Amino acid sequence: MQVYNTLSRQKEEFAPLKPNKVNMYVCGVTVYDYCHLGHARAYIVFDMIRRYLLHQGYKVNYIQNFTDIDDKIIRKANESGLDPQAITEKFIQEYFTDFDRLGILRATDYPKATEHITDIVALIETLVQKGHAYAVNGDVYYDVTSFPRYGKLSGRKFEDNEAGARVAVDDAKKNPLDFALWKAAKAGEPAWSSPWGKGRPGWHIECSVMSMKKLGQSFDIHGGGQDLIFPHHENEIAQSEGATGQPYVKYWLHNGFVNINEEKMSKSLGNFFTIRDILQKYAPETLRFFVLSTHYRSPINFSEEQLIEAQKGLDRLYQAVWENLPDSSAPLDVRAADAAKNNYSSYEKEFTDYMDDDFNSAGALGVLFNLATAANREHSPQAAALLKKLGGILGLLQAEKKATVIPAAITALAEQRLTAKQNKDFTLADKLRAEILAQGYALKDTAQGFILSKLAK
Repeated sequence: MQVYNTLSRQKEEFAPLKPNKVNMYVCGVTVYDYCHLGHARAYIVFDMIRRYLLHQGYKVNYIQNFTDIDDKIIRKANESGLDPQAITEKFIQEYFTDFDRLGILRATDYPKATEHITDIVALIETLVQKGHAYAVNGDVYYDVTSFPRYGKLSGRKFEDNEAGARVAVDDAKKNPLDFALWKAAKAGEPAWSSPWGKGRPGWHIECSVMSMKKLGQSFDIHGGGQDLIFPHHENEIAQSEGATGQPYVKYWLHNGFVNINEEKMSKSLGNFFTIRDILQKYAPETLRFFVLSTHYRSPINFSEEQLIEAQKGLDRLYQAVWENLPDSSAPLDVRAADAAKNNYSSYEKEFTDYMDDDFNSAGALGVLFNLATAANREHSPQAAALLKKLGGILGLLQAEKKATVIPAAITALAEQRLTAKQNKDFTLADKLRAEILAQGYALKDTAQGFILSKLAK
């Protein structure tokens, strides 16, 4: 298996630090609002990666944090008159509502920043003692010049850098790039005791503490969006390795950006979509399919047209499963499973080859379409069973077929089409098939006539 490591800027053979065990940390959300399309892409991607590692026999310890103290949370609390904790608890629950619907496996653990204040203070103390951090008027900053390898993840040089998002700018700092580890308390803000006075942690230190607390000083995979490479992940490396002297993460994986109709998603541009906005019109699995149709490192363009195409593609795969696997809820017959392996093993190998090449879900989905074609062409329950199995590795195609009453008007159209075919009026037959499809039904020809079924939603 090959994975692209942002740190080395190349694909590397995947070899976890401990055989058959993967320790994996993915940066979580700041819980002050509903999750958006960018969050959906990130967590679908890393859920796909986790599922494939599990399929390959690895035991995966998957940690994803909640940032539950932050400037945005405090600002929302002040605007709403609510307690910050009431806001964070509400949106943690809303997070689970959204991502359970998207089929995201629950993490092994969801640590919160406010639950690790003692550990955060201890790590900052270590950095001060080792000369990597300094205190000024109750604030504590990381001295980036004390860490010669600063910039190794992003490839930035000191002279090219500017203070990035959430990096405090303060005249008291030795260097504009120095970032806050601890922030002195301000009136009306939540605060905790520390050797430097009352205050709260900076953003970056939280993830260093929570990841190492749960996974150890060195672990296998750290994931997140490309927007986190600098400054967040760069600062995590400086903090963690500055404190421990050990390599922090072996493989850094980052998913690409989301564009809306070829423009960056932004509230100011009016093209901002929450997950709930999308799920009001489209099924959760459609969004998952859409995300996995593009390689995780590539930018993805979101549009209504793209989601419609994703729905059509997903429907096609479901029809191949449902029409060729008589009772998809029943356990697979062992002989049928063996036959699938013997007759269709090339599809499974090709699927695995794509996934072993840096989790290429787009290529793997292409294999599923070829397998669906084979299942339909050969009316093969074995191929359909394999299609369902491989789809499950991606978190797709697990819904069971529900009994559907076909409206009499749709049946009448299908009968008219059959008559047109018998009369060799293929133009009319094609027109009637298109009308049936437009009404949300699939039609399959058989030796006995035709089969109608409702398209998956």
